[in-house]
Amino acid sequence: MTAFAMPAAVPLFSRPKYWAASFGIAPQLPMSRAEMDRLGWEACDVILVTGDAYVDHPSFGMAVMGRVLEAQGYRVGIISQPDWHSADPFRALGAPTLFFGVTAGNMDSMVNRYTSERKLRSDDAYTPGGEGGRRPDRAVLVYAQRCREAFKGVPVVIGGIEASLRRIAHYDYWSDKVRRSVLPDAKADLLVYGGGERQILEIAHRLARGQDIKQMTDIRGTAFMRREVPAGWLEIDSTDVDTPGALIPHPDPYAMEPACEQAAPAAAPVPTLDLRPLQKDRDHSVVRLPAYEAVKDDPVLYAHASRVMHAETNPGNARALIQRHGEREVWLNPPPVPLTTPEIDAVFDLPYSRLPHESYGKAHIPAFEMIQNSVNIMRGCFGGCTFCSITEHEGRIIQSRSEDSIIREIEAIRDKNPGFKGTISDLGGPTANMWRLHCKSPAIEAACRLPSCVYPEICPNLKTDHNPLIRLYRRARAVPGVKKVLIASGLRYDLAVTSPEYVQELVTHHVGGYLKIAPEHTEPGPLAKMMKPGIGSYEKFRRMFEKFSRQAGKKQYLIPYFIAAHPGTTDQDMLNLALWLKRNDFKVDQVQTFLPSPMATATTMYHTGRNPLRKITRRTRTSADAVETVKGHRQRKLHKAFLRYHDRRNWPLLREALKSMGREDLIGSGKECLVPAGPAGGAARPRKVRRRGGKRG
Repeated sequence: MTAFAMPAAVPLFSRPKYWAASFGIAPQLPMSRAEMDRLGWEACDVILVTGDAYVDHPSFGMAVMGRVLEAQGYRVGIISQPDWHSADPFRALGAPTLFFGVTAGNMDSMVNRYTSERKLRSDDAYTPGGEGGRRPDRAVLVYAQRCREAFKGVPVVIGGIEASLRRIAHYDYWSDKVRRSVLPDAKADLLVYGGGERQILEIAHRLARGQDIKQMTDIRGTAFMRREVPAGWLEIDSTDVDTPGALIPHPDPYAMEPACEQAAPAAAPVPTLDLRPLQKDRDHSVVRLPAYEAVKDDPVLYAHASRVMHAETNPGNARALIQRHGEREVWLNPPPVPLTTPEIDAVFDLPYSRLPHESYGKAHIPAFEMIQNSVNIMRGCFGGCTFCSITEHEGRIIQSRSEDSIIREIEAIRDKNPGFKGTISDLGGPTANMWRLHCKSPAIEAACRLPSCVYPEICPNLKTDHNPLIRLYRRARAVPGVKKVLIASGLRYDLAVTSPEYVQELVTHHVGGYLKIAPEHTEPGPLAKMMKPGIGSYEKFRRMFEKFSRQAGKKQYLIPYFIAAHPGTTDQDMLNLALWLKRNDFKVDQVQTFLPSPMATATTMYHTGRNPLRKITRRTRTSADAVETVKGHRQRKLHKAFLRYHDRRNWPLLREALKSMGREDLIGSGKECLVPAGPAGGAARPRKVRRRGGKRG
């Protein structure tokens, strides 16, 4: 059996600094030639182009990349939200001596600009004043093109979440077609995916030594174009290696925890994706995915490629991937090695001003105002929810900061934020309670190829001890000047219930009246396609929440979030969810309709009607691999209406649907009814309001 270990990586800040370190630290990274002059710079070594306002804060990706490069001696300039209609704004800082780094910003530009119904948004939380329209569609493509126009021959490196989630051929919801990898369309030299600190420093150091960027083909977490597979590599056809294990019976989503006197049920089998034993020389093995030209027209091959790609995401065992695009290949190196705790501490301890750039004056930047008093304590998520892009981007291995680093940031908020009034708005991350949770064995973690550590149930190899998090909460509350520490990030409640002590600590001290959690649905069909725990886990957490709220003498409420129109959801599923909401007296205001983001497993289900969590075949679709998808505008609107059954504007649509479903018994004034009867059903017509002479008639 092959022994696995996480690949070694050069410590992040261990190499000698670039000569420009003599210029020292910039108060804020410059956005103009005047600022460069004040710093004594004749040029920038790296210019970062972003679709967001520049906020020098560790929650903003460009600030992190900029400060990481600065820590190694490079002069970094920022071009923020440039006018993309010409190349002139991209010449504002002159030509970088090393490269342009391009990103759409903290959000995918299409998600940022459009709703799940493809309607243009009027605002942008990452823009001064919340103004919409300050970035183009597919911003990475546009910015990369303008950088090449501005200074021909300067290397262009693309990255951030937009590039990361489009690194291979992908279904694009907004154009309703499969698009090529963003790399050949952007004509960039390299694509950086995932956490970018290791890659961006490696690229900078090599360019500074005079290496041609075209020769940088061995950097983990990058993608590039090449003509053919080089000699010495073992090429493996993906259709040869996709050998799944037995079908997996899903646990009953309605099952509650066993009574004390009952024996616990046998553990559900853990899902496996065999993909054949890995070659010993996996560092020189490359898996060939079906070409772009094949997957764009063949849903079966698209679903197969998605399934194989998601199996090659663990840095401990992933192999390189290759996908033909025309006459060239998109080559994906394995994911980057996760940052160690000392490394991620060093990233967060860099000298951020923690403020928007001075050029914005007093303009409000909504995204900054939301996070300025919050602390990110970790990266990554091992939940594997099929609709979420966190795992595809940040990875499923949790990268936790140290307790001391977190406390230092809390103290910095207290000391640097003039408007701080004593409340830390969040102490969290992608998932609030995954801090310091990890596999019990580094060897098992490096060898594992499962898509989730908590589905269909919590893996027995996962350490779920919440005591370190409890200690962190207590220490954070004790920081002088801190009155309240809230937890606003999403909570994985199926993990939380393994530690009643944690739930008690959370409920007693860290809930500001309401706690948001995301069961997403109540029905087994959608939950299985989401890889989410059953509603029984939610009910167990709810009982704990209410018990500890009573003990603390507080009136506190859970705010559950649900998704409408997710793949695998039927009209009946949404009706059952609506009835559950009514029984529990929930009247949700904000409703999330499924938005197929690039590369997500649920997006594959939406596009192909097949389930890549199971083996993909060309046989007639069976009930096992077929996925019911909700694509039509009317049906998506109906599913959303079920979540907002209490909104009178939805009643006509719901009445029509209930009649067609044979559930007219749910229309009327009875306690069990979902919506009241309409005029034809005998209910009084709403009284019209007329205006006569300024008075109501």
